[in-house]
Amino acid sequence: METQEITYQPGKVARIQLNRPRYLNAQSWRLRNELDLAFEAAVADANVGAIVLSGMGGNFSAGHDIGTPEDRAYRKEIGHLRTDPKGIYDDLKEINVANTLRWRNVPKPTIGMVEGYCIFGGWMIAAAMDVLFAAQDAMFLPGQTQYFSVPWDIGAKRAKEILFEHRFLSARECFDDGFVNRVFDSQDLEEQTLAYAGRVADNYLQNPMVVETSKRT
Repeated sequence: METQEITYQPGKVARIQLNRPRYLNAQSWRLRNELDLAFEAAVADANVGAIVLSGMGGNFSAGHDIGTPEDRAYRKEIGHLRTDPKGIYDDLKEINVANTLRWRNVPKPTIGMVEGYCIFGGWMIAAAMDVLFAAQDAMFLPGQTQYFSVPWDIGAKRAKEILFEHRFLSARECFDDGFVNRVFDSQDLEEQTLAYAGRVADNYLQNPMVVETSKRT
């Protein structure tokens, strides 16, 4: 699978990495469309038992691409640079909600590995993963738009507290809130995440129905 703004590595544990380090992995339309292709490939591959999503260059994602020349050119190329209110709404719904729901409902177990910034759109795709591991110095900033899972992620009152103040959350706070499953030193994050994903993949490949049923439930 040829991609420009992500990397995809198949295997027992398939790895998807956001690959726009110049923009702190801000999510362009191309990147999110390529994410769709990567998740589809991992689901279709019978040898894949788990999927790990991460970012390259020391950051998970700084959120949406809000106007780089590359993104505008790509959107124009694929016909998603509409200006009428209904067209804008439909475009944003597809690129920021419908696909995020598809990733949330991927039948195979998904693990997010977060380091650096995880802002707005970064929170959205992190929230769509089944399990989140984070570096201790990772910084999270939720937003109240589009795939708005924050009350589900951390509870309604906590969501209001954070959104009213509009501040970053540390990885430790996200762990305490139940959004992040485990926090590791930066140098240990990848090793620990892949070790866990490997154990999950073994379980999935041995009996997919058990793991898929747990996820659906």
